[in-house]
Amino acid sequence: MNPLKKHPFITWFATNPVVANILMLTILAAGIYTAGTIRKEGFPAFAAESVTVRVPIRGGTPEDVERGVSIKIEESIAKAVKDAEEAHALYRSDLAHYHRLVEEHAEKFHLILDKHDLGITESAWQKAEDEERSVGMVLLMEGADGVRSPGELQEWFDGGVRILGPAWAATRYAGGTGEPGPLTDLGRDLLDAMADVGMILDLAHLAEEGAVEALDLFPGPILVSHTSPLALVPSAEKPERHITDLVIRRTADREGVIGLVLGNRFLKDGWEPSQGREIVTLADVATGIDYICQILGDAAHVGIGSDFDGGFGLDKVPQGLDSVADLRLIGETLGARGYNKEDIEAILGGNWLRFLRRALPEN
Repeated sequence: MNPLKKHPFITWFATNPVVANILMLTILAAGIYTAGTIRKEGFPAFAAESVTVRVPIRGGTPEDVERGVSIKIEESIAKAVKDAEEAHALYRSDLAHYHRLVEEHAEKFHLILDKHDLGITESAWQKAEDEERSVGMVLLMEGADGVRSPGELQEWFDGGVRILGPAWAATRYAGGTGEPGPLTDLGRDLLDAMADVGMILDLAHLAEEGAVEALDLFPGPILVSHTSPLALVPSAEKPERHITDLVIRRTADREGVIGLVLGNRFLKDGWEPSQGREIVTLADVATGIDYICQILGDAAHVGIGSDFDGGFGLDKVPQGLDSVADLRLIGETLGARGYNKEDIEAILGGNWLRFLRRALPEN
């Protein structure tokens, strides 16, 4: 029996050229909104059958994002976010944008807030024609700058935020990309508050010391939305941005899922734009996925964490991924490496779906 036939919803996603992975993974990318310390320019516009997400936010250029903000975080905050109140206002504005998107285009978008919503989405996708499918969005806050205090997390949860990452660059809660460090005392309070309200923790952008402490302290569901193995890019300019073998194992021990970033610098050590995208291929994507699978001994804890809304364009993604519709080609590449259909199904979306079924609140 073909294992894919047991899961018609995921079968449709894994084989249909229309961009449908938003429920599983792109929801985690499109749902991310940041503190205004960077400007995110979406993946280039594609044909009509694809979806383009653009999130304009004040801050550095795409080049800044690509290499990590090149000025000290204190200077960046001074320029883009004067204080926690301003960050809070920017985050609230971004959250309002997603609610307007749902209100004004209810036939195309809806928020997934709990297990019930997820079940309705799965059922609808199995029954509807391509053009009738509504994209479900699970909102993820990347960097907690806009959370003025842990005590207001209930307000964000009530507003629809279900996943929170304490850091992008360093925040009041934890060290981050470009300025690694542990959790702060306030960060530990934040984890307690997240557990109390039922939020999911995202370890992306945390350095190993912060991630390990978070794994020790946080009792709730944990994921790493977008990263790549440090072992494959040992000369990375900002090694703290990548996941260590220890954190890979510890995340899997907690039944978490790790999303692989599809940016070339995350896939091939020492890659520079001057080398061209041609030297990074779908084989490198498969290598990143396979590395995690080999460490863990299974394919149950890795998925696609494209980060296609993360400030890099077509020239900085692997050859062969010319639009998000091409994500399905990753499955063909894994198949050529000997992965069976059931594991490919899991990697292309099944693992994220399983995680959400477990981690989202009951109602």
